[in-house]
Amino acid sequence: MSKPVCKPVWRQDFTRADADLRDWNIRLGNDLLDEAGRPIVPGWGNNERQYYTADAANLYLDGTGLNLCARRQPVEEGGRRFAYTSARLDTKDRMAFRYGKLVVRARLPEGAGLWPAIWLMPQADKYGPWPASGEIDLLEARGRLPREISGTLHYGPDMARKRIDEFAHRLEQGTIAQDREYGLEWTEEAIRWLVDGYCYAERRLEPGMPFDEPFYLVLNLAVGGWYDDVPVDDAALPAVMTVAEIVRFDL
Repeated sequence: MSKPVCKPVWRQDFTRADADLRDWNIRLGNDLLDEAGRPIVPGWGNNERQYYTADAANLYLDGTGLNLCARRQPVEEGGRRFAYTSARLDTKDRMAFRYGKLVVRARLPEGAGLWPAIWLMPQADKYGPWPASGEIDLLEARGRLPREISGTLHYGPDMARKRIDEFAHRLEQGTIAQDREYGLEWTEEAIRWLVDGYCYAERRLEPGMPFDEPFYLVLNLAVGGWYDDVPVDDAALPAVMTVAEIVRFDL
C-alpha cells in the first residue's frame, strides 16, 4: 500500500488466510430498502438489473482478495425475474468514520454494463433522506470504459434540488483491471480523490454541505443501471471485482 500518513486505525487484508467478513453486512436482492427493511424502489434506485446474493459463486475469499462476481444466472423472486446475480456488502453499524484517509487496493472488471463501485453512505440520516445527508463515491467505473474512473459527491436538500459533483479521471497507463490503489482524503475543509497516490480531484467543502457526520463503506458490483445505461455484454461474464486490502488512517 502507499506510505501511510499515520498509523492505520482499521485494516482489512483480504489476502490473509484468516481473512473474514465479520465487519461486513451482506446485502441481498434487488430492492432499495428503508430503515425498517421495507422495499422502497426496485433496481436499488438505479435501474440495476442484478440480484444480490450471499452465494459462494458471487462472493468469496480466495487468497487474492475479496471477490464480488457478477454472473448471468436467472433468479426469480416474488414473480419478478432477474437475469444476473452479483454481490454487495457494507459496514453499516460496524465501521463508520468522520474524516480521515481511506485506501482501497482493488482490481475492477471490464465489460459493457458492469458498474463497480466503492462508496460511502451516512451512518445516520441526520439531515434527512437521500440526498440531504449526502453520499461520497470514492470510486465508480464503467466497465466499457476501462481507462476512466470518477469520484462524486451527492447532496442537496431534496430530490428536486439535488447536487452532483462528479470528477472524472483518465488513467495515463493501463486499465481498471490492473491492481490499483483508490484513495479518499476527507477533512473538515475538503474531500480529495486519489489513484495510485496521485490526487486527481479536490472539492472544497462549504457551509451547509452534509459531510460532517460519520459515513460507512459500501462495496458492490452492479450490472446495468443508469450510470452508464448501455446494454450488458454477456460475453464479459462472469466478471470479478477483487478487493485485496482496505486501510483507514486518521489524518
